[in-house]
Amino acid sequence: MKAVILAAGEGQRLEPLTNRRPKPMVPIANQPLLEYVIEAVSDAGIDEIVLVVGYKRERIQTYFGDGHRWGVDIEYATQGKQLGTGHAVLQAESAVGDDFLVLNGDRIITAGLVERLVENHAETDGTLMAVTPADDPSEYGVVTLDGDGVSGITEKPRAAAVPSDIVNAGVYAFDQSVFEYIRAIDPGPDGERALTAAIEAMIGDRPVRAVRYRGLWVDVSYLWDVTAVTAQVLDAMDDPVQNGTVEAGAHVADNVRIGSGTRVGSNATIRRGTALGNNVTVGANAVLSNVVAFDDATIHDGAVLRDCVVAENATVGPNSTSPGGPADVIVDGTYFEDVDLGAVVGDNASVGAGVVLDEGTVIGDGAHVGDGVTVSGRVPPDAEVRGG
Repeated sequence: MKAVILAAGEGQRLEPLTNRRPKPMVPIANQPLLEYVIEAVSDAGIDEIVLVVGYKRERIQTYFGDGHRWGVDIEYATQGKQLGTGHAVLQAESAVGDDFLVLNGDRIITAGLVERLVENHAETDGTLMAVTPADDPSEYGVVTLDGDGVSGITEKPRAAAVPSDIVNAGVYAFDQSVFEYIRAIDPGPDGERALTAAIEAMIGDRPVRAVRYRGLWVDVSYLWDVTAVTAQVLDAMDDPVQNGTVEAGAHVADNVRIGSGTRVGSNATIRRGTALGNNVTVGANAVLSNVVAFDDATIHDGAVLRDCVVAENATVGPNSTSPGGPADVIVDGTYFEDVDLGAVVGDNASVGAGVVLDEGTVIGDGAHVGDGVTVSGRVPPDAEVRGG
């Protein structure tokens, strides 16, 4: 069986982190989301992968190439326009055989889940869908079951109307018939064809069986998920890799990951849940807790950050602080209360000395915040914020 991995999405709810990279390339514990999916597929014994790419696809193709580093053969199919998950699967039709898997490229799973799909598919014909319990099922497709059979899927229902806590895990086993069901879907007003709509159409014609799963399954949909999921992944690692240089007097917690070429200055404190990418600089006496720093980020002396993301080539000045969440944040018109988000500093943005970043602050790509300023809310890309 080949595995088709859907990696064409943009991830608008993760802006500004997805302005320069597709969502599957957002780093979690120093490696892209998509890499966890490819590792799970490879570890499950599948060695042929079709990546469906689209938005900023060159970032994915340059990083993964032909797949030899992961022991797999990767070929690419392109979704030119974002017209839904069903449309994305159609782009891989000519590359797969009679039976194949489909996985979302932005959810961290284990090889055990992939193995269960393969084993169950060998024992039965028809479509398989992995399902898993979720703490907030209203954020996903909620699945109604009749024994092991799927009897319905309700996409992102209102919290008061959620029929169960069992959701679609985004991992499937199909045969060639799925393509006809996808083609038969009436596109919505936005022209999209959802894969789940094709599965719902199947339910009346043929069995769709659920494969229950309770292992690691995490989704990154919002900015605060980047730090939360990084901490969860680091906790699951036996011994996170710590490269780079740690200077005298610095304290680094056990569940911290440090990339190559990174320097942690003297007497700095790096607390649990923190991931520092490659060539990151952390100054003397800085204190970081639950911080994700992308490659080439710089955090100067005495900075104190909690629940923060510092993106690629971004700079946080000396003695600047972000006390961390809880924060109230609006995303796409939806109001979220008490999320653990200190601040996000976008790619190539700079924060001056002695700046205070209030909880929930988002600094756009290339923006500059001057010395001694207190910032809250969203700062647009390339804007300049000066003190009064």
